[in-house]
Amino acid sequence: MLSATETAGPAAAAPGPAAARTRTRVRSGTALGLGAAMTYLSLIVLLPLAAVVWKSADQGPGFFWRAVTTPDAWAALKLTIGASVVVALVNLVLGTVIAWVLVRDTFPGKALVDLLIDLPFALPTIVAGLVLLALYGTDSPIGVDLAYTRIGVVLALLFVTLPFVVRTVQPVLLELDRDMEEAAASLGAAPWATFRRIVLPNLLPAMVSGTALAFARAIAEFGSTVLISGNIPFRTQVAAVNIFGQIESDNVTGAAAVSTVLLVVALGVLFGLDLVQRWGTRR
Repeated sequence: MLSATETAGPAAAAPGPAAARTRTRVRSGTALGLGAAMTYLSLIVLLPLAAVVWKSADQGPGFFWRAVTTPDAWAALKLTIGASVVVALVNLVLGTVIAWVLVRDTFPGKALVDLLIDLPFALPTIVAGLVLLALYGTDSPIGVDLAYTRIGVVLALLFVTLPFVVRTVQPVLLELDRDMEEAAASLGAAPWATFRRIVLPNLLPAMVSGTALAFARAIAEFGSTVLISGNIPFRTQVAAVNIFGQIESDNVTGAAAVSTVLLVVALGVLFGLDLVQRWGTRR
């Protein structure tokens, strides 16, 4: 018996000119799309970042090191990175809890709470700083004065980074198959054991991604901290405000040096957490 290819003859065995033209158009479209994406990414992201790094090295490595280790710049960097680590860890835990509550629980006002999660995305950060200063400043209506303190800085960073872990974990929870949880419960597994062995491994990549985004966002924050921190050098001045001050003082190279440190830290954290995420996925 002849095969389908043999029965159809040479026309079926080899693709015709129309199929070849279709594949050529697909490859051309893919190349065009990739070229457009890379051009846009280069103009908007890569070239500006490269310009900052180039400017930071304008006067040599010695000037770069002196610029980032001046007492005020070094204090601002330590405060910014330390506060960002605290904020990222708090978001890792509480952001996951909030996402869990929004997905797994039902309560009055749930839709409103879900809507408020995105408020830091829509609200200008300087307005957020003004709101936080009015609520937690020297004339606080609730009697809590956090203005011009490091706790106030952490609070401002928590406000602007709240959505990252929540919105990263929430879709994973929505898509998570609950049959395995129900099977584990029917076999007598405790709720914590079920969460640790079944739910957490599926959530971990999203939790890590959201935490990395929250950290990267926190180290670059300016608007929400500029009012409530008071910008006191060596105490509450964050790196973004220090950079702004150096630009106002016409020390653009020094500002670029501090910016480059923040860029390297952010890229290092994102790369490291990506490796952890890949390792967790393979396991």
